[in-house]
Amino acid sequence: MARYGMVIDTKRCVGCNACSVNCKMTNNLPDTNWWTRVLTEGGDEIDTPAGIFPDVSMRYITVSCQHCDNPACTKVCPVGATYKDPETGVVRQDYDKCIGCRMCMAACPYTGVRSFNWEEPAYSLDHAVGDADVPKHQKHVVEKCTFCYQRLARGEEPACMELCPARARHFGDLDDPESEVSQLIAKRSYEQLLASEGTKPSVYYLV
Repeated sequence: MARYGMVIDTKRCVGCNACSVNCKMTNNLPDTNWWTRVLTEGGDEIDTPAGIFPDVSMRYITVSCQHCDNPACTKVCPVGATYKDPETGVVRQDYDKCIGCRMCMAACPYTGVRSFNWEEPAYSLDHAVGDADVPKHQKHVVEKCTFCYQRLARGEEPACMELCPARARHFGDLDDPESEVSQLIAKRSYEQLLASEGTKPSVYYLV
């Protein structure tokens, strides 16, 4: 068994959105859906600095599902559509089981990491892109980052890792003390989003 997690170096992240774009392409996301978003501490608009001119600063925080070790979403799903995979620790979503009640969205403390498809998913292109084995997106279901589970099954890393030009993203087994991610959080100061909620997120932000 493993507990996969991600470590993101906020000192290296340049806010280029390459992770967001590769995630969207690889997982053939509908036009309105983004599983990974690049936020700043200054506000909700893109590239908003913190502070008041001329004393401003910019820090990028890439946010997606935190794949919590103690996920709130799995406890409230009445049909088991959202669940933690026992082999990897990845919090997954079964579109075929989902009944669209959105209880998982209400329970999750991380606003905006899940999307609900109110209508039949729409695409700008007339053909699918990305991995052929990505589950088909469906109307009236919830979806979110899966750590590219289809790629993990092939022994590959999540798509967001591939295009990061600053090499700010690291992925691996948090339960392995010799893994790169474990070594990084052992040596560097880090933050976790809403750690006080007790969800034990598997995404760490180096500061």
